Amino acid sequence: MEDAQRVLPVLNALRDMGIQLSIDDFGTGYSSLAYLSRLPVSELKIDRSFVAGADLQPSAQALLRTIIDLGHSLEMIVTAEGVETPGELAMLAELGCDQAQGYLISKPMDPTAAQRFFAALPRELLPSWQHERFV
Repeated sequence: MEDAQRVLPVLNALRDMGIQLSIDDFGTGYSSLAYLSRLPVSELKIDRSFVAGADLQPSAQALLRTIIDLGHSLEMIVTAEGVETPGELAMLAELGCDQAQGYLISKPMDPTAAQRFFAALPRELLPSWQHERFV
């Protein structure tokens, strides 16, 4: 993002090709608020530093609620990174977060293990477009 004038046309071209773009680690580094309205992204991924222990901290929950609402108001899917406890997952669901990723759900795995993982999930947990692919 150091050269946004050069990067934005490339990102727009990728979006126009049907490629969905995400802002990873939102809230850290280059993922500032200034870029949210300019970037052609479909997903906002909340950095795990905002998620860790937030189920026990009302001020952290207020911040997460604000980030989730911001993403939704910009028509983005909101994903929380680094979910490690059932309490964090429940709190994020209550706040309206769309998706979660983290060790609570699964550690990183190779493609074969991922296919077995998805095949073992109850059908209702899979998005409808994935039913035939993994079940």
